[in-house]
Amino acid sequence: MLDICLLGTGGMMPLPYRWLTSLMARYNGTSILIDCGEGTQIAMKEKGWSPKPIDIICFTHYHADHISGLPGMLLTMGNAERTEPLLLIGPKGLTKVVNSLRVIAPELPFEIQCMELTEPEQTVSFDGFRIEAYRVNHNVVCYGYNIVVDRIGKFDVAKAEKLNIPRNYWNRLQKGEIIEIGEQRFTPDMVLGAPRKGIKVTYCTDTRPTESIVRGAAEADLFICEGMYGEPEKQQKAKEYKHMTFYEAAKLAKKAGVKEMWLTHYSPSLIRPEEYMKDVRKIFPNAIAAKDGRSVDLLFEED
Repeated sequence: MLDICLLGTGGMMPLPYRWLTSLMARYNGTSILIDCGEGTQIAMKEKGWSPKPIDIICFTHYHADHISGLPGMLLTMGNAERTEPLLLIGPKGLTKVVNSLRVIAPELPFEIQCMELTEPEQTVSFDGFRIEAYRVNHNVVCYGYNIVVDRIGKFDVAKAEKLNIPRNYWNRLQKGEIIEIGEQRFTPDMVLGAPRKGIKVTYCTDTRPTESIVRGAAEADLFICEGMYGEPEKQQKAKEYKHMTFYEAAKLAKKAGVKEMWLTHYSPSLIRPEEYMKDVRKIFPNAIAAKDGRSVDLLFEED
């Protein structure tokens, strides 16, 4: 199960009723945060989740509304007596940006590890899941992210018995381990069926529409995408500042074949996003104008 919470849905500045856009995901004991603008800690508190167990923070880019909440977040983690290392992932320049922000958070009881993205597309693998980053088109270097949980094939008991594989190795093989005993060698592919459909969540904000988003979001279970403007007359403004309209996001969702789309990163002037959703759903029916704290538990499909 992959727990997802869109902590905030605002762009540019936090509002009394809308925190800045950030996403938190939890899978199998690992917590991932994407973006950390001003007010992210409050949004997290409102959800009832704690920053202490966050293992990974990804940054789309280094505009203030996506990273200015980091120093306070680090201090809160330190005050909670965290000692485990924290991994930060972001575009080139991450180390310099983080070190600059840490002038006001200099002493922490845990190590910070910075991983800088340098390729147009880059994948970082972890235990049981992976994070895929792909470059998008903003007025600074910016990345979209996928969180992907793969699912191995079913264990074939009949195959294992036919190959005389001892039962005490079955569980290890199912977990992907290769077992060598003397001259015998047992591999997972000997007893596992074809890989089954996993879970995929795409988070993309501060960009014009790009083919990299279509590729990255392809067949995602959940596509969380910037919708800076709902007003059709702001199309030119979206182009000028390299943001997206609701309708452009919907076209991306349709083209990528995603199951569901949540809009986020609204302009401060956009008071009631739902007013524009009728036309958005004509393009992509399963579109939602997300509100702060919108959550979902994504489960594997039943066999």
